[in-house]
Amino acid sequence: MKNRLLYLVGCLLLTISTIAQDNFRVYYSEPERDDSKRTNFEVIGKMGPNFVTYKNNRTVHSICVYDNEMKLVTRSQMEFIDENRFMNVDFIAFPDYFYAIYQYQRKNVVYCNVAKLDGMGKVIGKPVELDSTHLNGLNSSADKVYTVIYSDDKQRIMLVKINSQNPRSYVFTMLLFDNNMQLVDKSRASLAMEERSNNFTDFYLSNNSELIFAKFVRSGNSTESVTNVNLVMKYPDSLDFTVRPVDIGTKILDELRLKIDNSKRRAALTSFYYKQKRGSVEGLYALTWDMAKGEKIRDITYFFNDDLRAAAKGEDGSKKTAFDDFYIKNIIVRKDGGYLLLAESLYSSSSGNSYNRWNNPYWGSPWSSPMDYYSYPYYSPYYMPWNRGGFPDYSNTRFFADNIMVLSFSNDGTMEWSNIIPKEQFDDQSDNSISYGLINTGGELHFLFNQMDKKVQILTDQSIGPDGKVSRHPTIKNLDRGYEFMPRFSKQVSSKQIIIPCWYKNYLCFAKIDF
Repeated sequence: MKNRLLYLVGCLLLTISTIAQDNFRVYYSEPERDDSKRTNFEVIGKMGPNFVTYKNNRTVHSICVYDNEMKLVTRSQMEFIDENRFMNVDFIAFPDYFYAIYQYQRKNVVYCNVAKLDGMGKVIGKPVELDSTHLNGLNSSADKVYTVIYSDDKQRIMLVKINSQNPRSYVFTMLLFDNNMQLVDKSRASLAMEERSNNFTDFYLSNNSELIFAKFVRSGNSTESVTNVNLVMKYPDSLDFTVRPVDIGTKILDELRLKIDNSKRRAALTSFYYKQKRGSVEGLYALTWDMAKGEKIRDITYFFNDDLRAAAKGEDGSKKTAFDDFYIKNIIVRKDGGYLLLAESLYSSSSGNSYNRWNNPYWGSPWSSPMDYYSYPYYSPYYMPWNRGGFPDYSNTRFFADNIMVLSFSNDGTMEWSNIIPKEQFDDQSDNSISYGLINTGGELHFLFNQMDKKVQILTDQSIGPDGKVSRHPTIKNLDRGYEFMPRFSKQVSSKQIIIPCWYKNYLCFAKIDF
C-alpha cells in the first residue's frame, strides 16, 4: 500500500511538472530577407504590450517592434544616424520609451548625441548633442570615445571620456544626466597612473551618482597576476577622485570583478586566486567595500574543496586544474545584501592545439592596456575570453563552454552554498550558440542553454533555487525544429518573459518564451 501511494505521488509530481512545462509558450518572429548572420542586433526591451529590438545591416540602422505573438508591427529606420560617420550606439530602455545615445565622427571631432524614441520606434522631438571631443592625435581608430553607464534605477546616466595623452596622469571628463537627459553636473578629474601597466575594471554608477571602479597593475604580460589594487570613487560633491588601496596580502589574483549593491551602499570586488604565478586556481577572493565611508568592511578567501572540484572538473578533468578554465560571468545582488556569483568554464582549441587562460593566443586580460576601457563590459553578452583585445581569425577554431559554477554568499560574506550546473557545449568558427542565458522568475534562477540531442541542438532549461538545489526541467515543448538559439544574447524583458535571438536558415529572428 505504501509503495502504491509513493508511486501515485510520483506520477502526480511528474504530471504537474509536465503541465508546468506545457504552459511555456514560445513565439517566433518571421525571418526577414535583409537580416542575415552579418546583422548586428540588440534586444532593447518591452514597452507597453510590444517588444523592441535594434538591427544594423551595413549602413542601415533599424528599430523593429513586435507584438505579443512576435509578429512584426513596424520597422523604422533610424534616419538620424549617418552611417558614413557612425561609431557606436547605446540604448537605455524605460517602460514606454528609450534613449539611443550614439557617437559619430566628423573630420577630427567626435560627437555624442541622444535621441528619444517611443515604444513604436518613432523619434520624440529632435536628437540633442550631449558633448563633443577634438581628437587632436588621440586614438582615432577606437570604436567610441564615450563610455555610457547608468544607475540601477536609471535615474542617473553618465558619459565618461578619458584623455590618456599623459601616460602618468589620465584626465577623466564625466557628464552626469538625470533620466530626462538634462545635464546635472560636468566635472573633470585627474587620476595618477604610476605604472604603464595600470588597468581598470568596468565603471559603475550608483543610485547616489557615485562613480566607482578598480585600478590595478598586471605584472608581466596581459595574462600575469594582479597587484597594486586600488578602489577609485568619484563622489558627486567632490572635485577629485578618492583612491583607496586594497591590501590583498600575498595572494596572486586573476581578473577583478566589481559589482555594487545600492540598497546597502556596498561594493563587492571578487577574483579567483592562485598560490603561485601561472598556477592553478585555488579559490575565490571576495572583498566587501563600504561606498559611503570609503573603507573595507571585510575580505575573505574561499578555498575550493575536493567535492566542488570533483563536480566542476568534468569526466576527463583533474581536480587540481578543475577551475583553470573558469571565468566569472555574473554577480547577482540579492535584496538581503547577499549575492550570487556565476562562473563558466570557457576554452578553445585550434588546429588540434588546446588553449587555456595562460597560453591562448586569442586571450588575455580584457583590460590588457589602459586604452581597453572601451572593450565590452564582462556582463555584456558579447563578452567572452577570446573576444578580448581585437577580432582575430577564428577559422579552424573550436570554442567550448562547459560547466557553470554558482556560489551563494550571505549578507556577512559567508558562503552559504555552492553547486555546479553540468553542461558540455562547443561550436566551430563561432561562439554564438554556446554559453547560457538567464531569467530570474523570483523563486528560481533559470539557465537556458543548448545541448546536443541526436545531433540536434535542443534548448535546455535548468534552474537553481534559493537553497542551491538544481532542477533539471523537461525539454521545453513546442520548440520548432530548424531554429538555432543564441541564449547568451537573450534578455529578460519582464518577470517571466525572455527574448532569445536565433537563426532560421541563416536568417536572424527572435523567439519569445513565456514562463
